[in-house]
Amino acid sequence: MISEVDLDAAVTAGILDATTRERLIAFAGTNRGTAGVDRAGPDEESFRLLTGFNDIFVTIAILLVLYAISNLAGRIDPIVGAALVAAASWGLAEYFTRIRRMALPSIVLLLGFVGGVFATVLVVTTGASSLGSETQGSLGVVAAAAAAAIAAYAHWRRFMVPITVAAGAAAIGGTLLAAVAALMPVSPDLLLVLVLLAGLATFALAMSFDMRDRARTTRWTDVAFWLHLLAAPAIIHPVFALAGLLHGKPAPGAAVAVIAVYAGLTLVALAIDRRALLVSALAYVVYAIQSLVASGGALDASLALTALVLGSFLVLLSAAWRPIRARVLTMLPGSVTARLPVVTL
Repeated sequence: MISEVDLDAAVTAGILDATTRERLIAFAGTNRGTAGVDRAGPDEESFRLLTGFNDIFVTIAILLVLYAISNLAGRIDPIVGAALVAAASWGLAEYFTRIRRMALPSIVLLLGFVGGVFATVLVVTTGASSLGSETQGSLGVVAAAAAAAIAAYAHWRRFMVPITVAAGAAAIGGTLLAAVAALMPVSPDLLLVLVLLAGLATFALAMSFDMRDRARTTRWTDVAFWLHLLAAPAIIHPVFALAGLLHGKPAPGAAVAVIAVYAGLTLVALAIDRRALLVSALAYVVYAIQSLVASGGALDASLALTALVLGSFLVLLSAAWRPIRARVLTMLPGSVTARLPVVTL
């Protein structure tokens, strides 16, 4: 059976173009479904992280090489160290990403390249500027984040690693936030609002990729996955922080509000078929439920009882994800469900 790795190699060799590859994968998924072959449906939220244990082996080797380059070259000059890490990451990606199509090493090399570019520009700009230290640092972050965004775009054009879009979105968001901080005083609440807006924009971008591939058979679903993983904490943390739910021990009413918000997030996650929202909010819900249990007098067992309550809920939700999601979709307008991933019961 021809795998996606084989198809990627065929694209690299010029036997297929990228569009034909995506159409073949989509057709194969549909054909398996109609033929009655058991396969993971769109509700499984699959994404490529490992193609085999060799990915882990290669990733460890790459991390050792990048660490050695950073440490040894950094002893000469931090700029040289960061620049060489970026250059080495790109060079290694030419083989492990473009030719071998290895998932986990490709992610590490992407982060190494973008991070190396960010560090290089940050050291150059903060060291060369003659402005005050605070302004110097803000402008340095702006320049470094902008360079990282450009680097992510160049990497995407060359290698098309799914996480690259999320890395670019994070760099663009960081550029805008740093630019605002450099131009005007930013209060903690305003910063939270800006992070929330960036998270919502990232979520909208993730949904645009999700709507390109409702069956979740192409690389666009992997791109959307990483964007959702980036957007979720950027949305959830500001919402809870602005509501005053993170300042000390929350009152019972505030804890109940956290649980109510989590219930709303659960409905959204079911509708869009993405579990990242639920995972990102887990820490806040654990904190809220634990406070409620402790206020009832079970202080010693509060963490265990919280784990039992939340764990039982998530186990039941995961076991009945598809039928519950089907019920949620019936409550939405047809124009909305037509754009969301299909339900496979």
